[in-house]
Amino acid sequence: MNHLRDMALFVDVVKTMSFTRASEALGIPKSSLSRRIAGLEREIGVQLLNRTTRKIELTEAGAIYYARCKEIIESAQIAHEQLKDMVEIPRGHLRISMPPDFGTSVLAPLIAVFAHRHPDVTMELDLSPRRVDLLSEHFDVAIRIGEQPDSTLTARRLGSVEPALYAAPAYLDRAGEPDHPAQLSEHLCIRLPLSTAAARWSLRRGQEQVDVMIDGRIAVNNIAMAQCLAVLGLGIGQLDRRMVQDDVSAGRLRRVLPDWAPPFAPIYAFTVTRSQPAKTRAFISFLVEAMRKN
Repeated sequence: MNHLRDMALFVDVVKTMSFTRASEALGIPKSSLSRRIAGLEREIGVQLLNRTTRKIELTEAGAIYYARCKEIIESAQIAHEQLKDMVEIPRGHLRISMPPDFGTSVLAPLIAVFAHRHPDVTMELDLSPRRVDLLSEHFDVAIRIGEQPDSTLTARRLGSVEPALYAAPAYLDRAGEPDHPAQLSEHLCIRLPLSTAAARWSLRRGQEQVDVMIDGRIAVNNIAMAQCLAVLGLGIGQLDRRMVQDDVSAGRLRRVLPDWAPPFAPIYAFTVTRSQPAKTRAFISFLVEAMRKN
């Protein structure tokens, strides 16, 4: 690094062909500048400048060295400016991992808005239930739902999944509509995910909580499938309110036990480090704001 700094000083001296003018432009004493150039000449073992009391001139070796140094310093400045732009201006390629159902139903419209706002950002979206390794797989962001185990990753909370109970009007007309969580044990419930723990639902109303064992003919590990089955009248599903907005508006689903709701699940954006390029910061900040409005 000292060599690079001295090379830059040498280039500035040659550009002005004056130690006095170069020292004034750089804001360093003329004597210090002269010592640095003399030290550079000693280091490489060749005289670069012929000095007189009135002027300086490049030696033959100095002319060759100046041409190479000028190229190196300009390349370093370009690299610095490009990295500075990357930090300040959203641009480049963004790799994002997200849950498939939540990504398709909730994030897709938001990503479309982000893409229109930032045309210099290209995106690669990995919709997979697996937990990607951000570092080894070179992902910029991973969107994950639910409390996460302790991690060395940096987490930013985006919002929450807000589940509630929904069923098709045809199912409720046929099976009756429960008016208390305890009655869910008498209904067909679509269990999600595939686990024995999912056979117990917890519902809250204010400070009151009820745990109820539920049953049903169908268990799935895909919330979009659970939503489709609920629309088709196969039982009561525990679904995110954002994902079912269209079905509720169209009358295909109806809220069940509207005063009761399962616990909310946090949504996080994970990154490898807090020091993020502008593209990553812009994307996460956009999601925080967009999901707050929703």
